[in-house]
Amino acid sequence: MHDGHEALVVDPGDAAPVLEALRSMRLSLRAILVTHHHGDHTGGVSALRSASSAAVYGPARETIPRPFTALNDGDEVQALGLRLTVIDVPGHTAGHIAYFCDNLDGAPHLFCGDTLFCGGCGRLFEGTPAQMHASLARLAALPPATRVCCAHEYTLSNLAFARAVEPQNTELERHLQHCRQLRDAQMPTLPSTIATELAINPFLRTGAASVVHSACAHDPATNPNDPAAVFATLRQWKNDFR
Repeated sequence: MHDGHEALVVDPGDAAPVLEALRSMRLSLRAILVTHHHGDHTGGVSALRSASSAAVYGPARETIPRPFTALNDGDEVQALGLRLTVIDVPGHTAGHIAYFCDNLDGAPHLFCGDTLFCGGCGRLFEGTPAQMHASLARLAALPPATRVCCAHEYTLSNLAFARAVEPQNTELERHLQHCRQLRDAQMPTLPSTIATELAINPFLRTGAASVVHSACAHDPATNPNDPAAVFATLRQWKNDFR
């Protein structure tokens, strides 16, 4: 994000492309926002801070390159005239956070790291299925027009799994074809929106009858009346999906 003069970056795993963008666009880096401690999200933090003296913000309950301003649920970051609210979203890691801005370029934006992807969600490296299900429910409750800025372009593989879960979902099929066209044109599929994810992402649809049916068919031990249990089955299924 930038205002034509100053910029902020989210989860810089590598400093080099950020430095090149700053140079080519003649921008000064003012803030670095980190969602969780994994190296592909923090690898460029120290070099960028040294090159720019940018302020670094990150999750209070995780270890990221110091010094940084430690953030908890409900805290706010003010940068480039924007107000970003912190949302705790444990699951992928124990202290993962997301940043929500209610008005960026005329629309709400969510920077969610590896918690929510287009058509999918992050693996559970440190959290529990119940934690991740609750975290996704918090994100699903954001305004439908919220633009979902996740950290990886995993869309086509995620949608292949989503299609296995809900083969009759016409919204999903339309979105899959749209995303294939974008990738064929070497364009990103991101950002998505909360409205889109509610329509096509099985991990946000654990109460939908079609998703419950597929989860129980995949693992008959799944409790169909417990959305967190349905989520747990989906997540394990996705881990093994090829």
